[in-house]
Amino acid sequence: MQTIINTIPGYRVYEYLLVLSPHEELWNRIMKVKEDFATEYKSDHARWGKPHITLVNFLQYGMMEERVINRLRTVAMGFPPFKVELKDFGSFPSHTIYINVTSKLPVQSLVKEIRTDGQRLMKLNDDNKPHFIMEPHLTIARKLKPWQYEKGWLEYSNKHFTGRFIADGMTLLRRPEGEMKYQVVKRFDFQNLPVATKQGELFG
Repeated sequence: MQTIINTIPGYRVYEYLLVLSPHEELWNRIMKVKEDFATEYKSDHARWGKPHITLVNFLQYGMMEERVINRLRTVAMGFPPFKVELKDFGSFPSHTIYINVTSKLPVQSLVKEIRTDGQRLMKLNDDNKPHFIMEPHLTIARKLKPWQYEKGWLEYSNKHFTGRFIADGMTLLRRPEGEMKYQVVKRFDFQNLPVATKQGELFG
C-alpha cells in the first residue's frame, strides 16, 4: 500500500472500517465458503478477511477517533434495526467475488446518513477521502489474480447461497496503517430513537 503523503509527523494514522456483521451461525457458514474458496483457488485474502458488509472505509488520525465515535453513536441512535438478505454470488470483474446483498435500500440509507453526518470527520486530507460503499456486498475473496477470478467466478456464478440476519448495530474496526489485523474499536446499537431524544442526550 502506498504511504500517505501530507500527514502530520508524529501522529498515528489508522485505517478504519465501519461494518455490519452477521450473527454467529451465518458468520460460520460464510467463513466456510471463504475457506473453501481459499483452498480451491489458493487465495489467502479469502481466508484472512472476516465476513462483514463494509459501510465505509477511511484513514484518520487516532486523535480524531473520539469525535468520529460520537458522530457514529448519534447516527446509530436514530437508526432502526433492519433485515439484511443475502442471496447467491456476484463479482467485480477481474478481482473480487462476493455474496449479493439483495436488501440494498436500508444499507444504502444508512451509508447516506453516515456520509451526510460524518464525511468531514472521516477525511484525512485531500488525497485520502473516505470511501462510502453504496453497492453493499459481502466479500468472499478480493485482490484475485486473473486466473483465480476467472476459474472462481465460473464456479461461483452457478453456486447458490442464502442467508439473512437482523442488523441491530454497526461496528467500527481499526488497524495501524500498513498492518493486517483489525481490532474492534466500538459497536453502536441501532436504537431508532426520535431525533429530539438524540439531541437531548447529546447536549444534556
